[in-house]
Amino acid sequence: MATDMQKLIGVSEEDDEEEMEMDLKEEDDEDEENGEKHIAAQMMMGVDGVMPSTSSSGQFQHQEQVSTPGGGGARRSRPLEEKERTKLRERHRRAITARILAGLRRHGNYNLRVRADINDVIAALAREAGWVVLPDGTTFPSRSQGSRPAGGTSAGMTSSSSQMVSQQTPTSLQGVSSGYRTSVEYNACRMKGVFMPTPPYDLSSSARSQNSDMVGDGGEQTESLPLIAGSLEVVNDKQIIGLPSKLPERDFAGPPYVPVYVMLPLGVINMKCELVDPDGLLKQLRVLKSINVDGVMVDCWWGIVEAHAPQEYNWNGYQRLFQMVRELKLKLQVVMSFHECGGNVGDDVCIPLPHWVAEIGRSNPDIFFTDREGRRNPECLSLGIDKERVLRGRTAVEVYFDYMRSFRVEFGEFFEDGIISMVEVGLGPCGELRYPSCPVKHGWRYPGIGEFQCYDEYMLKSLRKAAQMRGHSFSARGPDNAGSYNSQPHETGFFCDGGDYDGYYGRFFLNWYSQLLVDHGDRVLSLAKLAFEGTSIAAKLPGIHWWYKTASHAAELTAGFYNPCNRDGYTAIAAMLQKHGAALNFVCAELRFLEQHEDLREALADPQGLVWQVLNAAWDVCIPVASENALLCHDRLGYNKILDNVKPVNDPDGRHFSSFTFLRLSPLLLERQNFMEFERFVKQMHGEAVLDLQV
Repeated sequence: MATDMQKLIGVSEEDDEEEMEMDLKEEDDEDEENGEKHIAAQMMMGVDGVMPSTSSSGQFQHQEQVSTPGGGGARRSRPLEEKERTKLRERHRRAITARILAGLRRHGNYNLRVRADINDVIAALAREAGWVVLPDGTTFPSRSQGSRPAGGTSAGMTSSSSQMVSQQTPTSLQGVSSGYRTSVEYNACRMKGVFMPTPPYDLSSSARSQNSDMVGDGGEQTESLPLIAGSLEVVNDKQIIGLPSKLPERDFAGPPYVPVYVMLPLGVINMKCELVDPDGLLKQLRVLKSINVDGVMVDCWWGIVEAHAPQEYNWNGYQRLFQMVRELKLKLQVVMSFHECGGNVGDDVCIPLPHWVAEIGRSNPDIFFTDREGRRNPECLSLGIDKERVLRGRTAVEVYFDYMRSFRVEFGEFFEDGIISMVEVGLGPCGELRYPSCPVKHGWRYPGIGEFQCYDEYMLKSLRKAAQMRGHSFSARGPDNAGSYNSQPHETGFFCDGGDYDGYYGRFFLNWYSQLLVDHGDRVLSLAKLAFEGTSIAAKLPGIHWWYKTASHAAELTAGFYNPCNRDGYTAIAAMLQKHGAALNFVCAELRFLEQHEDLREALADPQGLVWQVLNAAWDVCIPVASENALLCHDRLGYNKILDNVKPVNDPDGRHFSSFTFLRLSPLLLERQNFMEFERFVKQMHGEAVLDLQV
């Protein structure tokens, strides 16, 4: 890597000239060596009527032996003087190219290969001027999508044929730009049945349908083959297509501009409400500002601010943090975090609920969610106490409202100045609108279906009331055949195909269970809208994609989303958000785990299908959609997946995400290569044309 980097950005003109001369000498030596080897091969095996020979460029040519009546033969060949003149012209041309490249590298900071040619120079200059140059030479303005070639399906060649072509491709055809993926990588993704966005190039049907055209008999006339920056060569009577080693990415230049925020570390504020390492954080924020990140997102933890006594709030650490952000002219997105931190994926600190809430829970554990076995989950408060005065004379909803109102008063100037651009309201575990149906602390592991969380005193009371209103008191119970946390749908009587979930009792129970979740979001967001009047509010929704291809959608049902195959469970949530003018923050948008989990098929998961169902539900009622990545992402492939979802191509209504939050700020993100990829990603989210930033 270090050697490649020196070649890209640290080579002088003298070094270029010396290396060019060495390259030419090496080529001459290779020509002589290849000639000797080929003569020996001719002596060992002959071909009737055709004698292969090598040219000065090391490529094979076919020379026909012309027969005469006397049985002799005359061989047509190029004179030696002409070969020498051609070699001198090529050496002179390459010497000029070397000086041009050296000057551009030294004074223009272009990342050009040492062995680049004039085509690379022209392409680099065109890209600098804001044009897009595809490997086949097709050039068009980056902001004029209409002039781009029509998208099509990629060539579906097999992995083995891709590797064979890649191995036999001349060096001059490889390394077009590190912004493109190799054909082997691209087709490997296609073979696994992974969704890929429509590529911005087109291959004709002949290239898509005839793998035999990749390596065919030289004596037969094959169908015309379109090439992408490739060439057709004849080697030992075989036609070999030289494909470029990389394929073009989609161009994200031009509108829309999508703001990018970076989530701050979970422990940026300690349990004493003090800012941890302010000097180090300031340096990191300055680095983010240098690449035009729009702002940062931070959790405002209920367990820190109101830790010791009801309505005694300590915002000191957040005051210092917000002041630092304002001085750097960054924006703020804040999260009202009414849940505990610790025990879930990605949690690296432990922040429990307030101490006084824990004390109440010891004497009245029914304030927490409870499963069928009676196990309590103190991660957040049960929905059953939203209107129950069990928190020192206040209901849970009143506690949430008092906290939000205190925040609004404390940081009024930041709201008035527009520094705080959005407030995300926590509505459940991990801040998401859902039940804690998959707690790792209770032994859940992916892809278990989870368990219903409705067995605390207050939720059972609500269930009995709903059953009595229906006149069916026998329905006032939770399902007794829904399996356990790590069950699979077909193993249970409730979630299996034709199971109880679709019977009379199942429909009653699931309707009550899901409606309680929607009502909770409705109550809390109505008060958030009142507390933060004039500022955008949002709610987070998880992406529970496993078992999505089954009829019951079991994992979604236990989480509170009544979304079996015969019912849309997200329209009611979208309508509730639209009622309060709240944005939807969806956590499943990058789909990066498609390449990370081999058990997706076993879990009958469909992240892509879930994404589009949720997006359509939100966009149908015209609410803004924001997103954040669910897993760590530092590579271009992951970023491109995010971009494809955030900025959908060819959407007839021009719909796109309103903002994106990257999880999260860390030393790993700031490593040189990772940060260069992130900078490139930010530019693409902002609609800027980008050059290849890889080294």
